[in-house]
Amino acid sequence: MQETPAPTFTIRQNDLAGLASQKRIGDHPVAVRTAREVAGGGFADQSKHPNTWTVYFLVDDQWALVESARGLRREWASLDRLEKWLRGMGFRFFYVRNDIDAVEMEWDGPMGGPSMK
Repeated sequence: MQETPAPTFTIRQNDLAGLASQKRIGDHPVAVRTAREVAGGGFADQSKHPNTWTVYFLVDDQWALVESARGLRREWASLDRLEKWLRGMGFRFFYVRNDIDAVEMEWDGPMGGPSMK
C-alpha cells in the first residue's frame, strides 16, 4: 500500500459479499481513525469520544467508504469492534491508519533510541 487512501465513492456494507465473490475487492481494507460524523445512536459518550473508526475498501482500483444499510457512514467506537466486524465479513488482514491521535515516542531504549515497550 503506497498511496494514502482517500475514498472516491461509497459502497453499502451488504454489497461486500457480492464484491468479494466477484473478486472486485483488492488489497486489504484500511481501518481509518476519523472524526465522528454519525451523531445519534450507539453507546458511546460523544463528548468524551469525538473520534471513531471507519473502513475503506479498494474496489475496482478505487478506494470506497463503507456505508450502513441506511446510507450513513459506518463507524465503530473501538478498533477491536471493527476488527471483529472485518473478521466476520471474511477479512483476516487490514491496515490501520490514524491521522488524529499523535504518536509519542519514548526515547529510553537501551542505546538511547526508541523504546520497544
